[in-house]
Amino acid sequence: MRSGQGAATLPTGGGQSGPGVSDGDCHPSTRRRLIDVRPGAQVRVASAADLSGLVALCQAAQTESTATSPDPVVVDADVLHDQLAALLVAPGSTILLGVLDDAPAGLLLARTVGPGPFSPDTVLHVEALYVDDSARRRGLGHALLAGACAEAEKAGATQVYAVHLPGARGVQRFFVRMGFAPAAAHRVVATHTLKRRLAGEPTVTGSRRRGAARGLEDLIARRRQVRTETETGPLDLRDVSAALAREAADQASGRDSISMQVKRAVASRRDSESSTTTS
Repeated sequence: MRSGQGAATLPTGGGQSGPGVSDGDCHPSTRRRLIDVRPGAQVRVASAADLSGLVALCQAAQTESTATSPDPVVVDADVLHDQLAALLVAPGSTILLGVLDDAPAGLLLARTVGPGPFSPDTVLHVEALYVDDSARRRGLGHALLAGACAEAEKAGATQVYAVHLPGARGVQRFFVRMGFAPAAAHRVVATHTLKRRLAGEPTVTGSRRRGAARGLEDLIARRRQVRTETETGPLDLRDVSAALAREAADQASGRDSISMQVKRAVASRRDSESSTTTS
């Protein structure tokens, strides 16, 4: 799209049921509609001369996406410059720059992936799409996405995947209107957590859960042991009670026997004394 153009064309198609958008929506033979673009707007592939403008746009996007975050993060300009410079020359990478009135106003970062061991298709991943607040509702987002569609066709990509910046609900709604559908979800884990799990070190939450489980298992085991010993174990409490009763009875019987012997001895002595006195 050349500067001064008042409208740009964007391939259209119905919403897709699969992940991303298929290449049929980008094919030149599909029905096309006019998108109103402010005069003086254009989209082109970025070059090294555009790095300073790209850095400013990335910082603006970061500030906007983390505005409601308790810990907003904005990457240092020098770091961004090096990252974008590497992306410009990386194989399969694409940086599109949207210009409005000769000033950088939007960007799109994308990379071509595949085919790979588990996917025979080539796809285009749109990793970032941002339009400056002052340049919105001018068709620049549509034009950037049209440029990505052209890059997908050139690379033979059958599908276009896209992610939006955190908190960028407007971009998310824009993708939905363009026919993007939900794809497979990712799972994430902190590197240090994964390292601990691989080493077998339990996390705090896992330790608490396993400790509670072990405590419950110990309680059940103790109850089973008491029940077993009471019924049929090596130490039967009922036998102990019977043994104690027998021992008490034996002791009582012994005491009675001794008492009887003492009485007999006393009686014999008395009889002896009585006979001596009489004689």
